[in-house]
Amino acid sequence: MRKTVLSLMSVAALALAGCNNASSPSQSTDTGAASSSSADTAAATKVANEVSGTITVRGDTPPSATAQLLINLVDVSAGAAGSAPLASKTSPAGTFPQPFQLSFNPAEVKSGDLYVVQATLTDGERHYVMKIQAPVLAKGEKNDGVAIELVAEQTPGEKVLAAFIDDQKQLGGMKMSHGTKLDPNASRGWQVFRQAGQIQFIRELVDYGDKGFTSTDYAYKDGKPWAIEQKTMASSGAKPSAIDRAGWSDDGTLVLKQHQVGTDVQTLDDDTAAKLHKQALDILNLATGGKNK
Repeated sequence: MRKTVLSLMSVAALALAGCNNASSPSQSTDTGAASSSSADTAAATKVANEVSGTITVRGDTPPSATAQLLINLVDVSAGAAGSAPLASKTSPAGTFPQPFQLSFNPAEVKSGDLYVVQATLTDGERHYVMKIQAPVLAKGEKNDGVAIELVAEQTPGEKVLAAFIDDQKQLGGMKMSHGTKLDPNASRGWQVFRQAGQIQFIRELVDYGDKGFTSTDYAYKDGKPWAIEQKTMASSGAKPSAIDRAGWSDDGTLVLKQHQVGTDVQTLDDDTAAKLHKQALDILNLATGGKNK
C-alpha cells in the first residue's frame, strides 16, 4: 500500500513539472512579441519626424563647386498654397549622389494633406530641377530611402541660342531679298528673310580685303535684334578664327554671350555685345532703306 501511494505521488509530481515546462514557451513568445513591438514603435517614431533619402544628378552637365542645394519638405495641398515649408535645408552642393535628411515637428503635419520633398540646385544661371515629385508622409509612401533625381535645365542663353538655330533652319522657307553696298574699306552684301511680312533674319557678308572677312547672322523679333552670330575669317570660305554670339531676353537683358575660338568657349564681353547689337540695327536700316520692315 505504501508503495502504491508513493507511485501516485511521483506521477503527480511529474505531471506538475510538465505543466510548468509547457508554460515556458508561451512566456518566451510573449517576450519576443513585446520586443518586436518595441522595435516597430521605435522605427515608427523615427519615420514620424524625419524624411531621408538620396539625391542624384542626371546628365553631362555636372554642377560646379559654387553650386547651392536647397531641400524643402512642403505641403502641396490646395489649401496650403503659400505656406512655409515643414522643414528646409540649404547647403553647398558637394558631390553626387549624396544622402539627405530633413527633421520636422510631427505636430505640424495635417492629416490628409499631401507632402513632398522638393530639391533644387542652383549653379549660376543654371538650375537643376526634379522632373518627378517625391511624395512622403502619406499612407503607402516611403519616408526613408526617398530617391530624388535632378536634371539640368537650359540657361536663358541656351534657350535663346536653341531658338536662333531653329530659325536658321527655317530660312529656306522664307521670302528672301538681297542687296549690296561698296564702302571705302569694305564691300558688303546681305540677304533679308521675311515671314508673314516681318523681317526674321538678315545674313550679312563683309569683305575687308586683307583685313579679313565676316559672316554675320542677325535674328529679329518685332523689329528688334534678339540673337546674333558673327564668324570672323581670314577670307571668304576660310575656317572661322573666332565666333561671337550674343542674345537678349524679351526684357532686353543680355543672356547669350559667347566668344568661341576653336572648341574653347569663353564669355563675350559687354562692349562687343553692344557693338553687335548696333551692327544689327545698322544693317536693318540699310537693308530696308530706313523702314525697318
